[in-house]
Amino acid sequence: MNAYEVFASVYDELMDNIPYDDWCTYIIEVLRKYGVDEGLICELGCGTGEITERLADAGYDMIGIDNSYEMLEVANEKKLDTGHESILYLMQDMREFELFGTVNAIVCVCDSINYLTELADITHVFRLANNYLESKGIFICDFKTRHYFKDVVADSTIAEDRDDVSFIWDNYYDTETDINELALSLFLPEYPEYPESGIEPDDECPLYRKYQEFHYQRGLTLDDMRKCVADSGMELVAMYDAFTWQPATDSSERVYVVARETHQNNKHYE
Repeated sequence: MNAYEVFASVYDELMDNIPYDDWCTYIIEVLRKYGVDEGLICELGCGTGEITERLADAGYDMIGIDNSYEMLEVANEKKLDTGHESILYLMQDMREFELFGTVNAIVCVCDSINYLTELADITHVFRLANNYLESKGIFICDFKTRHYFKDVVADSTIAEDRDDVSFIWDNYYDTETDINELALSLFLPEYPEYPESGIEPDDECPLYRKYQEFHYQRGLTLDDMRKCVADSGMELVAMYDAFTWQPATDSSERVYVVARETHQNNKHYE
């Protein structure tokens, strides 16, 4: 089963511990610090649109890109409920994303970049960002570090039983490949009908079906990111310890990267 295929239906419910408002406040501060006060922004790996929606609330014109149809379905339903019908969602792989023209900024947060397990793919995303950014535009991304996967979560298991969903989250980090494998087991209720027997669905005692997804992320270092940005032709402006203005270190768990557009690419777009 593909990552986020079933998870999308309960993603927002299970991620209700994430302080999206605080995270987005920080992203907006970074955008404004580097001169992006308005205009068109593209979010890569937008998922269900939680950050996209908040950036739209802040007055930015938004494009959201994700490679999960199921996540984008949730995002599109959400924008109708919030009145942000102008948000454009596109189903694309961030390694091959295409825009119709340039944007003022590109953001890729919530450790979406970690899902690119090859450094060459991360470099290519920076190269594409350089291609589609306005002159001196910025690319903001965050990533979870090797230290986080190796020393903080390591080989851990998280389980939770809620009223309408249960899950088991098994984590394993391979120190040789720097790949973190997350096996997610979801138990979702079903309310079957048995018309031939005359048995009605029992809302009090549903059946639970098990679904399993596997998520793979690469633990990254500051040197990994420096190399990816340099090889892409972009200018590395800053790497911050997440949600602060302090320089990131090898002990940081999440790092925010700010890279600036340069003219070292031959720009091309439709």
